[in-house]
Amino acid sequence: MNTNSKRVPTRLDPETGFEIKPIPSAAFRAAQNTDLERVKHRLLVQTLNELTAPEAKSLVHRAAIEAAALAWDTRFPLLVFPGLFEEKARIALLQAKRQASVQRRSLELFSV
Repeated sequence: MNTNSKRVPTRLDPETGFEIKPIPSAAFRAAQNTDLERVKHRLLVQTLNELTAPEAKSLVHRAAIEAAALAWDTRFPLLVFPGLFEEKARIALLQAKRQASVQRRSLELFSV
């Protein structure tokens, strides 16, 4: 403990008061959210235009939503989102490919 410190008693008169004004963070978050949605939409449209299978499109759309949710939990969501989306979209496309393969093999088994 610092021996040079001295306690100063604090007394407030009844008429003494102060006003607390919280800083609204919602406006900043809303602007960031709009930017994130804009980036998500642009990347999603680019990716979906390259796909033909509806199942793959659905999985990629879900991947975009998950990537945006994960990115939002980081300190720099606009910076993190494109990489997350790319990774999740790649995984979604692999999953769609596997599902199509399983479906094709199942149809072959049932047709014999």
